[in-house]
Amino acid sequence: MSDPVGHQGPAASGPATAAGAPGIPVKPGDPGNVEYRVAHLQERLAAEELGELGVRAEVRAGSIALTGTVPSAQCREAVLRLARQELAGLTVHADVVVAETTRPDHAEEL
Repeated sequence: MSDPVGHQGPAASGPATAAGAPGIPVKPGDPGNVEYRVAHLQERLAAEELGELGVRAEVRAGSIALTGTVPSAQCREAVLRLARQELAGLTVHADVVVAETTRPDHAEEL
């Protein structure tokens, strides 16, 4: 299931710069810049309070695909928030699911 992530931010109101690199203009067709922004998102997901390594961000057919499994709905929202910040102005398709962590309601039959 694909969940497009809406983007609001600097790219919508004027010239934007690459995240973490002031003064470098964002060019929509520049694959190097997109790769840089995706890598920066991956670093933020792993390094910040989330410590989330179960989500992958990849460039696919001119857009970004976020895929993976997270432990909670709050974690999913945090991942999508970071994606909006880092990838503003790009098309992002999110397929991030929440892991089922409830107790089974019946015994497993073997």
